[in-house]
Amino acid sequence: MEYNIINCTYEKHASSILDIFNEAIETSTALYDYKSRTMEDMTNWFKVKNNSNYPVIGLESSAGELIAFGSYGAFRNWAAYQYSIEHSIYVHKNHRGRGLGHVILKLLIQSARQNNYHAMIAGIDAENKGSIILHEKHGFQLVGMLPEIGYKFDRWLNLVFYQLLLDSPASP
Repeated sequence: MEYNIINCTYEKHASSILDIFNEAIETSTALYDYKSRTMEDMTNWFKVKNNSNYPVIGLESSAGELIAFGSYGAFRNWAAYQYSIEHSIYVHKNHRGRGLGHVILKLLIQSARQNNYHAMIAGIDAENKGSIILHEKHGFQLVGMLPEIGYKFDRWLNLVFYQLLLDSPASP
């Protein structure tokens, strides 16, 4: 499949990202949200990404459709965590199973290294085997589980944390 790697912008991609988020909220446990997001939510989301210099990396089809994206942000908002980030990856429902998550994750790891982060963290629903396999293939290791931490679709959900330690920064 042909695609172009792009930096997503609010003006061009907010609506597509919103659609991908809302599909995940409505049909999966990739997001532990109940309520669909709005364009106002996207305005705030992009504002945080831009103000904090966090990337929003996307893949566009040759027709210009956003088919996958990923980003990262603060893991926790205290100074000692400044070298740790939590990331997320989303692939449009019509393009899953084509290796696009691998491309996005590789690009996020590269960006994290360039920006001198030390730890990348993924919070993954324990039943999301595809995401777990994806992260393990890129060197992430299981570092913990929070049992029955979320409730969605009439069942308790377990959240697992996977972590990748990077070789940067050399001296914080």
